[in-house]
Amino acid sequence: MPVFNYVAIDKQGKEVKGRVIVGSHQDAIAKIREFGYYPTSIVEEKAKAEGAAEVKGGEGIKLTTKILFLSGGKVGTKQLTLFTRQLATLISSGLPLVRALYILERQEKSGILKATIHGLTEHVEEGSTFSEALLRYPKTFSALYVNTVKAGETGGVLETVLSRLAEFAEKTQKLNSRIRAALIYPALVLTLAVSVLFFLITFIVPKFMEIFKEMGVPLPLTTRVLLIVSDFARSKWFIGVAILIGIVLIYKLLCKLHRMRLFFDNIKLHLPVMGALTRKIAIARFARTLGTLLSSGVPILQALLVAKDTSGNEVISHAILNVHDSVREGETIAKPLLKAKIFPPMAVNMISVGEESGSLDQMLTKIGDVYDEEVDVTVSGLMSLLEPFLIIGMGLIVGFIVVSMFFPLFSLITALGGG
Repeated sequence: MPVFNYVAIDKQGKEVKGRVIVGSHQDAIAKIREFGYYPTSIVEEKAKAEGAAEVKGGEGIKLTTKILFLSGGKVGTKQLTLFTRQLATLISSGLPLVRALYILERQEKSGILKATIHGLTEHVEEGSTFSEALLRYPKTFSALYVNTVKAGETGGVLETVLSRLAEFAEKTQKLNSRIRAALIYPALVLTLAVSVLFFLITFIVPKFMEIFKEMGVPLPLTTRVLLIVSDFARSKWFIGVAILIGIVLIYKLLCKLHRMRLFFDNIKLHLPVMGALTRKIAIARFARTLGTLLSSGVPILQALLVAKDTSGNEVISHAILNVHDSVREGETIAKPLLKAKIFPPMAVNMISVGEESGSLDQMLTKIGDVYDEEVDVTVSGLMSLLEPFLIIGMGLIVGFIVVSMFFPLFSLITALGGG
């Protein structure tokens, strides 16, 4: 199908440029006028038409879109959050969607996001809704994003839902940043500890063992165990690495099976300390996602299906799916959540109050805020406990190494003194 480049004037008298994929020159004029533009120049792109587009379902997919899918690229969370916030600001200022996208594309440096915005602009110019255009980039725009935008388009409040999406992304990013920041120090301590132990076992211990063998000193059990560990670390370390990689691969393969995912995720929820943290993170994600969708006008059944996939835990997702089925039968959300025994009573009670008062979306947002804070407190507490445990563990291992080398050394000194 022919591709036409056009130059037109919008209702504000500003010049706009774009491309349409239609059957003829007259169809191009009609299409451009549907956008609310007055065409001043329409040129068929004969040389590039074959490579620039492919026909699928009656709609053209541009070369830029194809490149994005083939490259497997993905826009970063920070970039996407900033794009959403800026788009909401431009639209709330009264700019048409296409004009706002064009401005954001021009200010963006070359990269995946720029190509994505370019593709979105083209699809919207061709007559697609914004949510339909977003569906073409599933690696960048989640189901939450697309459904929220679709609800905003239906209700005529696109700028409002985009602002809510930006706030949602900012709060989620803030929580993730706090968790990562809390993990940095323990990770550095653990890395340093492992490096020191590896150095002791592979370089220091063998020197002492050579001396003991030359002197014919009898080795106690602890020293023999240390010798085995040292030999393995020096000559067979790759076996240990292969075993670890194998365990990870097997775990990932098993997690592709629904039953195994349920099994592992159920274990995660019942782990000491970490289970409570996993549960709080999942509840915070679910509550904030569902609250954002409902406040944006997404129907509750559709919102539950989208929120189900954001919990990050198969057991909780299964419980939310049961809630969806119960709500479809006319029940409230709180009742099946209470039966599932996954969500804490406080969260269920808050949801129940929200349903009774008609402010479920606000209550869910409040639950998200509460559990975000609880996650932050829990992570900080865990890191405070982890530091002394790391130090104690490091001390015990180093103490074992020292004692294991001192026993034969003490025997050697005694033998030399007696001789």
